[in-house]
Amino acid sequence: MLLRTRPVLCNYYVTYRCNAKCSFCDIWEKPSPYITIDDVAQNLRDLKKLGVQVIDFTGGEPLLHRQIDEMLGLAHDMGFITTLTTNAMLYPKLAQHLKGKVDMLHFSLDSAHKQTHDAGRGVACYDFVMESIKVAKALGERPDILFTVFKHNLHELEEVYRTITQPNKLVLILNPAFEYNGVETGERLTEAELEYLSAFGKRKGVYLNDGFIQLRKDGGNHISDPVCKAATTTIVISPENELVLPCYHLGAKTYPINGNLQQLYYSPEVEKQKQLEGRLPACEGCTINCYMQPSFAVNLNKYFWKALPSTLKYNYNKGTWKRLIV
Repeated sequence: MLLRTRPVLCNYYVTYRCNAKCSFCDIWEKPSPYITIDDVAQNLRDLKKLGVQVIDFTGGEPLLHRQIDEMLGLAHDMGFITTLTTNAMLYPKLAQHLKGKVDMLHFSLDSAHKQTHDAGRGVACYDFVMESIKVAKALGERPDILFTVFKHNLHELEEVYRTITQPNKLVLILNPAFEYNGVETGERLTEAELEYLSAFGKRKGVYLNDGFIQLRKDGGNHISDPVCKAATTTIVISPENELVLPCYHLGAKTYPINGNLQQLYYSPEVEKQKQLEGRLPACEGCTINCYMQPSFAVNLNKYFWKALPSTLKYNYNKGTWKRLIV
């Protein structure tokens, strides 16, 4: 039973460029332009008409875009919930300009130890995360720590929680790693490790969408009975100002927006692509978090009920829950 038929989220790729070289991501390998502020302004107006509530300005590294603060400001002033995830290398320099414009600000951190974190990210960014926490708190911001969970760093959760997030009164977001396009993320978590992760997610100051855990236990999305609603819940816009379907990670089809996103989104060709969400051969076994999270929120099934407690907990903590139920 679908609870909502309009898109709720826009994953807005401001650039594919990145100043890190994470081993579990291939986006930094792509050549890429930067989106223009004029296109953003027009698309935000159409996204509002389409019913989108959350804008995730992403990349690559979104802070590489010199007008990221203006784009965030536009979206925030229009009433969107804004989110941004960064490796934090540029945050201290830009923090003052970003103040008050990001509702959900995430700093990526995968280890309590500098050498381990920097090795996984392919660049020395641990110290920038530590500095960014201090800078953000001094400005009255409420950043979160986004911990991408692999088998090899599962044991680090306790130390990150005990020495970094809890002392700084930060939310620790657990982001189970996922595979796509042949990108290797190492050996998958066992059922016992998934249970450990689920239990950890119930701690004070920790957020984990338990739907992610259930989906992994079930073997991911199945094309015979798909849980994925990527194309109908999430609008993906590329740095080339194209609509990407069914999601960024497959990127099977792209359509130039040309100043009319609303009309394009409801065009016959795009409607055909929406019907294929979760049903393409590459969708079998998929567990991509950024599309499963909104999918869980619109379909009244077991994943909805698994995801609901943590989703309410996080949005209550952030104060965004009232805007999400409008």
